[in-house]
Amino acid sequence: MSHQDLLQGFSSDILVGGEWRAGTGKRYQSLYPADESVNAEIAAAGADDAVEAVEAADAAWRRADWAGLKPHQRAAVLHRVADGITQRAEALAHLQRRDNGKPISETRALVASAAGTFRYFASCLETLEETLTPSRGDYLTMSVHEPLGVVAAITPWNSPIASDAQKLAPALAAGNAVVLKPAEVTPLASLELGRICEAAGVPRGVLSVLPGKGSVIGDILVRHPKVRKVAFTGGTEVGRGIARLAAEKLMPVSLELGGKSPTIVFEDADIDHAVAGVLYGIFSSSGESCIAGSRLFVHKAIFDTFVERLVAGAKQLRVGDPLREDTQMGPLVTSSHRDSIERYVAIGLEEGGRLLCGGERPAGDGRENGYFYQPTIIAGLTNQARMVQEEIFGPVLAVLPFENEADLLAEANDSVYGLAAGIWTRDFKRAWRVGRALETGTVWINTYKQFSISTPFGGWKESGMGREKGRLGLLEYTNQKSLYWGLNENPLAWAGRV
Repeated sequence: MSHQDLLQGFSSDILVGGEWRAGTGKRYQSLYPADESVNAEIAAAGADDAVEAVEAADAAWRRADWAGLKPHQRAAVLHRVADGITQRAEALAHLQRRDNGKPISETRALVASAAGTFRYFASCLETLEETLTPSRGDYLTMSVHEPLGVVAAITPWNSPIASDAQKLAPALAAGNAVVLKPAEVTPLASLELGRICEAAGVPRGVLSVLPGKGSVIGDILVRHPKVRKVAFTGGTEVGRGIARLAAEKLMPVSLELGGKSPTIVFEDADIDHAVAGVLYGIFSSSGESCIAGSRLFVHKAIFDTFVERLVAGAKQLRVGDPLREDTQMGPLVTSSHRDSIERYVAIGLEEGGRLLCGGERPAGDGRENGYFYQPTIIAGLTNQARMVQEEIFGPVLAVLPFENEADLLAEANDSVYGLAAGIWTRDFKRAWRVGRALETGTVWINTYKQFSISTPFGGWKESGMGREKGRLGLLEYTNQKSLYWGLNENPLAWAGRV
């Protein structure tokens, strides 16, 4: 699908309260990371658009045409959204490829995941039951869940349509209105998803899509008194600022933030599986993933052999054109992000690290025109090194040896982050013991970076709070209410006869 065919007829208008229009913010260009060609001119939202979107959303969720629908009626709309995503799957995959440079094979998988997310929460909506609680008196007690109202969903640039779906689907299922703020540099797929939702029957005003600067739009959404919840995926520093503002409003938030995930290879691991899994865990998505396995601990008994196999595998990875079916790593999202990764590699080498492979931009096949970077492996650092402790968000792996389990756990848990971890061992008792001891929200055992929409996901420590996915993920977008039904035949005794 050519650039011209893909974007023919594409409108850069934004969706504000049910109206597609030019935003009041400064227009900007969306660039293709593989060669810096222009995707589209984007009509950015401004402060006035954000305020109007929230006001429209507040009015919309109070109407009976969305929150007042029966669960199966809202579920039918979500199923139609999933159908719309599936029907537009190839175009959406290419839009996301143009957005952030991910290989087409990966963006196809992300689009399929987005459709599955809407189907899953449609099913949850039809099967999630309210609770009749045990009575402790002359009354009947029930627990029910009501929509929060207006939800601000702020999503990242690394997996736009999948992240959008993970917030939109449960929030809409619960009966809320949503203002979606996609990342400034990756607005294309989010705008198209807004059109799909509208065509599927999401009522006017229930969804707005506001591309543009997070410092302008995001700040307004977090501070606005009519926004009842913020669901954010992104950097830890921004997340911390959102949490501070939310605390002032006593507003719930869900925050999926940074990570510096440890991957552990024990001496009894299946080496073929472990090498393949470690490579996938750090270098897929060009390492631009919050759950990337960026700290590798390998048992000293197999360290040299394993690392030699790992380096050989990294050198064979295909880095190049995202449009090619066999590409494994595309470009990084922006030139400034690549600059940041290069600075971290330089810091690692200054700290005493030994470069085993990568550490440079690839040449040839037009890659010098895009934001490409080679898969990079560095040894010789301690767990206290900046490059080992700080999130790089790129294709850079630090490898460290270990000798005993106690020291390993101390170092693996010695991080401000706690999002994910991986374990490679044939010993199921050790896998259970170590997996339970790791201070992290997700642990993969003899696999890595596998996801299920039915399984809760979230972080510990500075990797965030709250959970997405799973049946209970829908309840993250509700207020719980208790109802008492009096069954007493006589008046309450306290008042006596009146």
